[in-house]
Amino acid sequence: MSILVFIEADNGVIKKSSLEAVTYGSKLGDVTAVAMGSIEESELAKTGKFGAAKVLHCSDERLNDGVIAATAALIAEAASQVSASTIVMSRSSLVDAVAARVAIKTNSAVVANVQDLPDTSNGFTVKRGVFTGKAFAFVSVPDGNKVLTIAKNVVQLEESGADAAVEGISVNFSDADFGVKRVGVHKQEGDILLPEADKVVSAGRGLKGPENWQMIEDLAGTLGAATACSKPVSDMDWRPHHEHVGQTGIKVAPQLYIAVGISGAIQHLAGVNSSKVIVAINKDPDAPFFKAADYGVVGDAFEVVPKLIEAIKNNQN
Repeated sequence: MSILVFIEADNGVIKKSSLEAVTYGSKLGDVTAVAMGSIEESELAKTGKFGAAKVLHCSDERLNDGVIAATAALIAEAASQVSASTIVMSRSSLVDAVAARVAIKTNSAVVANVQDLPDTSNGFTVKRGVFTGKAFAFVSVPDGNKVLTIAKNVVQLEESGADAAVEGISVNFSDADFGVKRVGVHKQEGDILLPEADKVVSAGRGLKGPENWQMIEDLAGTLGAATACSKPVSDMDWRPHHEHVGQTGIKVAPQLYIAVGISGAIQHLAGVNSSKVIVAINKDPDAPFFKAADYGVVGDAFEVVPKLIEAIKNNQN
């Protein structure tokens, strides 16, 4: 089976979630990856270590901005060139906008938010997350072409192969493909992008004010984590809005999510309940977050967090 995997990069570095998509694709068949924009050949070749035999690269710099229609045209053209029956992409803001367009161009069935490898014992059945991660649906996909968008962190990276061959790909883009242009970009501050983070330290109104956020940043720095916050915190301008996680903010699925001084309203839980491990720190033993957490610490954040930072540093030494 020929599999096409779309890979994204940030500042020329392939996203971990895209490498997860390559690993996922390698479980289904022979993988060809397709990439776009300004990425070094040596970086693209690394996808071979995760299962790609070849990478098709469209170096058109206009694609650096993630233009939706042009990206869909590129993926469809690549799928045609390698006769791919299945297209795999890792979920992102770009992929969520592109997937349906690719499905139309390639006459494919599309399944979003895939959580596991398909069951092929009797057809092709896919497990996907629904209701903002509160439930799972099992979808039977008909024979024919397929587009699968994979949830972040549901695939364990496996590094086993050699570097992939990198080839150029040409696409006859139309003017309409670049008809919508990005006019501005708000770049998230910090070294670790929240949607890509494997570890997230988040805090709420229990911090009492923005002047107390240094210990949250210190904990995140010690763990190599991204920082986040609850909606009330961003609404009060204690923290920037791009750190707001929840149903109406960014939805995250890290390996570790630490919630400090957050009560655990259902709207917040909807954005974080796909996390592998949740740790809640709150002085209120009846805080709803404890029901969703894997581990809970009942205590004052101003006492618990400094001790946690110290313990982590001691363990690292």
